[in-house]
Amino acid sequence: MATPPPARTFLQCLVDEGVSVVEVGDWETRNRNHKGPWGPVHGVMIHHTVTSGSARTVDLCRDGHAALPGPLCHGVITKDGRVHLVGYGRANHAGLGDDDVLRAIIGGETPPADNEANTDGNRYFYGFECENLGDGDDPWPDVQLLAIEKAAAAICREHGWTARRVIGHMEWQPGKVDPRGFTMAGMRARVDKRLGVPPKPVTLPKPQKPVVDLSKLVAAARSNPAAKGTPVTYAGVRTVEAALVDAGLLDKPYSDGHYGAATVTAYAKWQRSKAGGSYTGSDADGIPGKNSLTKLGAKYGFTIVA
Repeated sequence: MATPPPARTFLQCLVDEGVSVVEVGDWETRNRNHKGPWGPVHGVMIHHTVTSGSARTVDLCRDGHAALPGPLCHGVITKDGRVHLVGYGRANHAGLGDDDVLRAIIGGETPPADNEANTDGNRYFYGFECENLGDGDDPWPDVQLLAIEKAAAAICREHGWTARRVIGHMEWQPGKVDPRGFTMAGMRARVDKRLGVPPKPVTLPKPQKPVVDLSKLVAAARSNPAAKGTPVTYAGVRTVEAALVDAGLLDKPYSDGHYGAATVTAYAKWQRSKAGGSYTGSDADGIPGKNSLTKLGAKYGFTIVA
């Protein structure tokens, strides 16, 4: 359970992270605590303001309006990269959101898509409003994005969180689109890099061994040599021919998926070899058998089904 630190400690966290801070009036005691508790805190929420003009934006976020009294956040991040502190405590920024998202954030998991509005986010989140029209065209200056990164990292560092605790309003409350113009995944990556959290390793699926169907392979071995041209009647022939090439028994140009005379000859050599079973006579006729094919697959990386 994370308890918000005193206001001056919060300020010092931002300063220590290199944030350019502007203290606005009585920000330390300006809040909506009379409407409900603030805390325990579980994350940082990023918004865009749908406004232009830094002074107007800061005033609006501090004072709010008739339908939504201020403060509307804890800090306003203007386009010049400064963080204007306008309140500390409960603020009207998050609104109702999805309890499944909250549980995922607390558990360090990837949050699901938000589809409910049943949980009071104003209680549980720090909020930063970022000066931007939110139309997808209004630019996000590098200095502003850096300030968002630093502010979020400062709070995460204070509480021992990773960037999984940093979310956008769009990820919390259904119907919201903010912040628009950069991705929260990209911002979380920046925050984790600043915090020294290593990137999550990408787990690649284990390569699956090719599977060769013995009955289909035998059918190809019996029909292909007499066929006109070089038809490919079973794709698994290529797997077997590649193994025969690796064994030095078949010239690579003949590894074409057509089980022709050259492949028959090469497979007969495999059957006669010690590794292939030391077969002789009619047992080494170049038509695959289960035992010799199993040995070839074990050595060159494929499995068989009968």
